[in-house]
Amino acid sequence: MEILWSPNHEDKFLTFSSELSLYKVEPWKEDTQQTQRLSPNTAATLLAVNSDQQYLKCVAWYPQSEPDHLIAVGQANGRVVLTSLCQGSKDPRELTGKEFIPRHARQCNMLAWDPCHTNLLAAGMEKYRADHCILVWDVLATPFVDLMATPERRGHILGNSADTSSGMVSKPMHELGLSETVLSLSWFKHDPKTLLAGMNNKHIRIFDLRDTGRAHMNTTLTKAVYGVAVDPYNCFRIASYVDTQVAIWDTRNFDKPVLSLTENRSITRMSWSPTRMGLLATISKDSSVVKLYDIQHVTIGDEVEPAIVERLVQPYGQHAVASFAWHPTHENRLLSATPSGTIKDTVVFERITLNWSPYSNIVWACGRKLLQYDEESEEHVRDDISTKMKQRALSGYGLKVEQVWENGLLCGDDAGLKNVWSWLDLAKSLKEEGKQRINSRFANYKLQGVLAILKGELMPSGFSTKSDVHIVPWVGMERQQSIQQQVYRNECREMALMLCGWGFEKDNSTFNDFLDRLQSDGFYERAAAIALFNLKIRKAIEILHKGSTPKDGKAGETASNLLGGDINLNVVAMALSGFTEEKKTLWREMCSELRTQLSSSYLRAMFAFLTCDDAYEEVLSETGIAIQDRVAIAAMYLSDAKMMDYVEKLTVQMADDGNLDGILLTGLTREGLELLQRYVDLTSDVQSTCFIMAHATPDVMKDVSVKQWAESYRDLLDVWRLWHQRALFDVHWFQGDAGSRPPQQVTVCCNFCSKSISTTGQGRGPRRPYLHYTARTPATKSKVTCCPGCRKPLPRCALCLMNMGTASGMGPTKTEKIRLQVMPSGKDGKPIAISSWFTWCQTCRHGGHANHITEWFREHADCPVTGCNCRCMTLDTVSKASTGSSSTSQHRTAGHSDDVASRGAAPAP
Repeated sequence: MEILWSPNHEDKFLTFSSELSLYKVEPWKEDTQQTQRLSPNTAATLLAVNSDQQYLKCVAWYPQSEPDHLIAVGQANGRVVLTSLCQGSKDPRELTGKEFIPRHARQCNMLAWDPCHTNLLAAGMEKYRADHCILVWDVLATPFVDLMATPERRGHILGNSADTSSGMVSKPMHELGLSETVLSLSWFKHDPKTLLAGMNNKHIRIFDLRDTGRAHMNTTLTKAVYGVAVDPYNCFRIASYVDTQVAIWDTRNFDKPVLSLTENRSITRMSWSPTRMGLLATISKDSSVVKLYDIQHVTIGDEVEPAIVERLVQPYGQHAVASFAWHPTHENRLLSATPSGTIKDTVVFERITLNWSPYSNIVWACGRKLLQYDEESEEHVRDDISTKMKQRALSGYGLKVEQVWENGLLCGDDAGLKNVWSWLDLAKSLKEEGKQRINSRFANYKLQGVLAILKGELMPSGFSTKSDVHIVPWVGMERQQSIQQQVYRNECREMALMLCGWGFEKDNSTFNDFLDRLQSDGFYERAAAIALFNLKIRKAIEILHKGSTPKDGKAGETASNLLGGDINLNVVAMALSGFTEEKKTLWREMCSELRTQLSSSYLRAMFAFLTCDDAYEEVLSETGIAIQDRVAIAAMYLSDAKMMDYVEKLTVQMADDGNLDGILLTGLTREGLELLQRYVDLTSDVQSTCFIMAHATPDVMKDVSVKQWAESYRDLLDVWRLWHQRALFDVHWFQGDAGSRPPQQVTVCCNFCSKSISTTGQGRGPRRPYLHYTARTPATKSKVTCCPGCRKPLPRCALCLMNMGTASGMGPTKTEKIRLQVMPSGKDGKPIAISSWFTWCQTCRHGGHANHITEWFREHADCPVTGCNCRCMTLDTVSKASTGSSSTSQHRTAGHSDDVASRGAAPAP
């Protein structure tokens, strides 16, 4: 069974095998009597059936709307009949019922209507030795009977029952291909009266019928003569097939195919998509798939491999597809049929290319549709890292230099980033003089991590990192003098404790302040645990009791109910008060059972610390404890070998996880780059890594990875159009490495020697000292009046006639306060008001002090130099704006001065 969409109606199609059936596509409804369900949303209703046509071989739908549903039917005896499936439709041209009969009876293989001249119908016939195989009829021509033929001949043509006076024989307009066979036909859509035909199993021919004398022909030798079709969007590209081969041709070079495609099975049908450029569909024998070739780019003589995208469509799963038809107007809509007559309506969805804008808008193209989705209001977009980075950039994140820890307040609820900025603030305070006292052996500390310090990398050569063992009594248990703890100490461990925030062994006030801050933030468990780890058990019990007391002083829910049920921090405090050093006691057994029921990592670690052996494995394995606290415990209570083994393994684990807490161990060194790279790979947060590495040493900042992060973040700020934030980032970035700052790109140069005349300019060649001339005035001041390189005089202001670079135009009191030089600057080295700068016209090179030029052009458009005809003001694009008021004119003129001054062209003397 074959299938065909109507070229005139979007909702009707035709099926034909032994009879013609007309269907209408409607939305699927459960309560209607519809013939077939085509898809989940559509169904087909049978409108008409025509079984009068016998020996039906091929059909072609008339491309005009009147008469409605006019079909050309090709039969096995060569007749072509025009019939309508719509009874009573308008037929002003009386086309319905016409028959076109060849001179000799033979099978009609193909029918095709000319899309440009719809009155032309081409029929492809089987071979007959004395007749042509391509007959082109004009269906609107007057019927003609071949009266020269004998009555027996006319009766043979018309049939025994035909009436020779009925006028049913029409003379063809064109006859082509003498003694040949036509296997496929197709008209060119955009070239009128141009016909393509596959003939004789050996060549494809193009016939140009526009010449009334004879048909011009272009031909190529090939066996791929079946299913010839012209790409409706490219008049030079045609396709054909034979067996398992598909050939793509270019009519401009018709000698050989420009592209060949191979299938696994013999091809039975092929068609170009009428709505999609370069999309070719094929089906093979007994195959369940419709194969689509998206031929995106194929050119003649292309040395590179052509760009082709293949897709498979399975409308019926594993069931074979017998035929298919593209919808003429609906994009990528495909109607397919099985050998048993099952029909399915399928929409082939395009491969979608997503484009995500920096403003969280998604735009994608689906065929001819361009869709946009605004996600800024969506909750999941607010959690996206790009949205977070943009919000942080606008809030000045990373630019807090004096109080580095304040950057952590701008990163939201990210605990890892907060810890990093807190550690950076602590590490920089240890490095800077006057904030913390550091052992003189660590004077070369450059934000290295705990691992490098414990290894002794910062210590002088020959220094031993071996630790001393100290026996320290518990504080708050004076009645039990036998309770003591073994602690390891050396200078490297003390420095590591300071980086962990535990550098308060000899300073009780610092220790108490640290615990008070934790309690004020609500971290009672951590404060109690740190007090216990520092052997101050009474202090730990006091903190737990304070944390269990309601803040409003009323009975009820405790401030930290982490144990569930009726157990609270007071119970833990009571359990701690019974601590004993004896190994086999009922207290230890009860604490071991209670520890497994606690939900707080710090409370579990407290009981583990009191009941464990010298390895402290149960304490250090609590991942809920902050890494700085775990490292501090290891630095205090583990031997040298166990401590280094634990710290090294922890460093590797932090780097593999991309956990920023590991910066404490690696520091801002090359070892820390691996951790930061892993963090970027997991989160894409190049913003934080850039600002973190901005505090590193210049040799680390020159690493390739760091430079890539910085460039990526700059590109991101540029895409967001955050120019101000980009400038602030560049300033902050290059402060750490002054040698990598970009050089000055705009300088004011002398017109004679082309050297910079600015004290800050980068002139070519050796600089010569400025020559100062003293003016004989009561207010004697040094004035720069010549180029420092060639000593040529600097140009004069066209209005005040004084050399550039002087304090001309200023009042007497201001003159005494200004340091006179070429580029006016204040006492602190910063540029003063722009009114003292000099500017000039880019055309005539005349100019002067900015305030003088501004005042002149408020009332004039011509150059102030006598004899110069340049209309300087009209050359400025800003001056073309409307000038409704004097303030507008002033703004425009000042803009002119700013513009030409910023160009830095060399002035004329």
